[in-house]
Amino acid sequence: MKKIINDPQDVVAESLRGLAVAHSDLLRVQEDPAVVYRADAPVQGNVAVISGGGSGHEPMHSGFVGPGMLSAACPGAVFTSPTPDQVSSAVGHVNGGAGVLLVVKNYTGDVLNFETAAELADAEGIETRTVVIDDDVAVRDSTYTAGRRGVGGTVLLEKIVGAAAERGTDLKACEEIAKQVIARARSMGLALTAPTVPHAGTPSFDLPDDEMEVGIGIHGEPGRARVKLEDADAIVARLITPIIEDLPFSRGDNVLLFTNSMGGTPLLELYLAHGIAERMLADRGITVRRRLVGPYITSLEMQGLSLTLLKLDDTLTELWDAPVRTAALCWGP
Repeated sequence: MKKIINDPQDVVAESLRGLAVAHSDLLRVQEDPAVVYRADAPVQGNVAVISGGGSGHEPMHSGFVGPGMLSAACPGAVFTSPTPDQVSSAVGHVNGGAGVLLVVKNYTGDVLNFETAAELADAEGIETRTVVIDDDVAVRDSTYTAGRRGVGGTVLLEKIVGAAAERGTDLKACEEIAKQVIARARSMGLALTAPTVPHAGTPSFDLPDDEMEVGIGIHGEPGRARVKLEDADAIVARLITPIIEDLPFSRGDNVLLFTNSMGGTPLLELYLAHGIAERMLADRGITVRRRLVGPYITSLEMQGLSLTLLKLDDTLTELWDAPVRTAALCWGP
């Protein structure tokens, strides 16, 4: 195992310390329990948006904390759900009196632990709403989930609902906007190599050099099929076709296309794949109005990519375009 680490058990804590000093203008880090929260928290009168999950998927979620996106993030151990006390502590840091929206990826541990934290907050008189994203079209169930997994669509959801909260939208309306994103987003990923969890020291699964896993999960969960390595056109088609068919997306739709590196795929290859995806969508009469390309929801150093489509309307487009200032996403005034 070749990694830039000290003690594998301290990877997350040391990484968070680095995040804190690199972006001290945007965020603060509490180490025990681990919480990353906005430097200006709490923002009085605004809904607080909190998410979280296992570490190893950076920049999600901690890299999305800041104005226009998340109020706080709860980073668990690598590929491990955050605990209820992390979420409860996050609520305490960022609750500004307008309620709290919890954004949860559909993994069993995440759902249960956020649910417990929501019950604790409600007991303290803090109004909370929870939305669960399940945008992965690859499988219905896995060892981690009951139903579909939450993957790349989470990034788009956090940006859009974070923009709504930033402009003062109330809790019920923020929840409804989040549900719209969840209903309109679909994703699928593919792996060329396996990730190596630091404390394990060996790859999470065996994948021969001449094979690829289609429909992989962000923790290395198996997908739809293991097949021989193909060229870029065939790879993109394997991902984009089931995404389009699932919603389904139709001729005349306007979409946001998110082409994501799983951590080890360089931008040279990622932009190549993105261009192919845009062409395939255009051939079907689907118009790409907004784009995001880069490593935004990763699986350590896994080589591979995922594609996410979000069907846009005027409201979602406006919220996507709204200013955001975080460590990983930053645009607007």
